[in-house]
Amino acid sequence: MNPQEPPVRVVVVVSGNSAVRAGHFLAAHGLGEYVAGIAARPSGQPHPMKPSPFPLITAAARAHIDVTHCTLIGDSLTDIQAAHAAGMTVISYANKPHKAALFAEAGVDTVTDAMQNIADALAA
Repeated sequence: MNPQEPPVRVVVVVSGNSAVRAGHFLAAHGLGEYVAGIAARPSGQPHPMKPSPFPLITAAARAHIDVTHCTLIGDSLTDIQAAHAAGMTVISYANKPHKAALFAEAGVDTVTDAMQNIADALAA
């Protein structure tokens, strides 16, 4: 990689919802073009859902990236638990006032309450 070029960032959505539902959300919000893939809940299989690291490991494998080089942006404790189990860095989105302290106690790398901060960091 040329030192002048920014690092490549691949965005994969990991969801406890179905891939169809996650895809509809992305389309409705005009986000589909920014997402390389969706790793979603397999139909009728609740066991591989977060806090299991399985969906995160699956998403990284589909993107051909070592899971330990990935960062999870999550808004729940199960997101944090899954990311830690997979060896990922975690950015927690505290979308409710009580979550910032909860996430900090869980040992996340970064906590933010503004999605714009995350968007700005990804764009930088």
